[in-house]
Amino acid sequence: MDLLRRDPLMSAEALAGALGTTRASVNVHVSNLGKKGVILGRGYVLAESPAAVVVGGSNIDLKARSRAPATPHTSNPGHGSMTPGGVGRNIAENLARLGDRVHLVSVVGRDPLGETLLSQTVAAGVRVEHVTRTERPTGTYTAVLDADGELLVAIADMEAISEIGPELVGSSRDLIASAEVLVLDGNLSREALEHTLDLAAGVRTIFEPVSVPKAAGLRDALDDRVYAVTPNRDELTALTDLPTRTDRQVRRAVSSLHDRGIELVWVRLGDRGSLLATTEETIEIPALPARVEEVTGAGDAMLAAFCHVLLAGGTPQHAARFGHAAAALTVASPHTVRPDLTPRLVQDALDAATDLRENP
Repeated sequence: MDLLRRDPLMSAEALAGALGTTRASVNVHVSNLGKKGVILGRGYVLAESPAAVVVGGSNIDLKARSRAPATPHTSNPGHGSMTPGGVGRNIAENLARLGDRVHLVSVVGRDPLGETLLSQTVAAGVRVEHVTRTERPTGTYTAVLDADGELLVAIADMEAISEIGPELVGSSRDLIASAEVLVLDGNLSREALEHTLDLAAGVRTIFEPVSVPKAAGLRDALDDRVYAVTPNRDELTALTDLPTRTDRQVRRAVSSLHDRGIELVWVRLGDRGSLLATTEETIEIPALPARVEEVTGAGDAMLAAFCHVLLAGGTPQHAARFGHAAAALTVASPHTVRPDLTPRLVQDALDAATDLRENP
């Protein structure tokens, strides 16, 4: 690494001579450094910044939005769109747009949808060397939105993601073990989640439940190997089998996760904001006011912005506030992932909201 820092274009022969070894041995080491994300490309471009790794779902989002309040059981005039999506992939893209180095571990099909998904994800700055191609169709998420952008119903066909098993995760073991922050989404199987948590010993690992059914299926795997979980009320119930209708019930359910060794629980409370609970303190963070264009992707932006601050060495409280600002910007946009998302844009939104609260 010291040699490559001094001369990134140093040849394998020169490296071998300087180290007193063979070219074949150098090539093996260079290959392993690439798998770990330490070397990023040709000319031995070195990764100096902390990296986030996201393991989870990638799919194509198919969205249809009614022009007027939707009438059930009949056709409604509206418009549709097709964009790359998936909770894990969206989180990774948001992180890349915030300027972070991020690697995605996922599965997509060897079909035109898969080609579109990968090309646009790479264009956004996400590293996809650990995305596996499968003969199964690329996953799809079909959402029907009302005129105000609220979700009416969604159907997720994520069969391809079932191929993220222990063997596939194991092929990325070096990358996972060297991550500064690791995000796992609830699309993983129980076996894949367990294996990834074992590989990630010592890594700050964040679990995003995705949905109530998936949270319920994975709750028994969550223990002190997980640094943080990010459920909404219903997902918190699924993770704990405890009621969460009242604030007192929410705090009791949060405490049960702390009892399992999970250090941080960040509960999303919708328009009210969120509850950020560590083993030492619990604070409520208000949501930022926003004009709602569309709600899809807000939670993914929120978690990505949270991870962005953690990667920079910030506190969980600052990270959560930054996450709320990113979510507010996302719901005000027609895009699932805002293409103009930057740290400055998020910080400006956070500063403006703070000024409004302090000087109403």
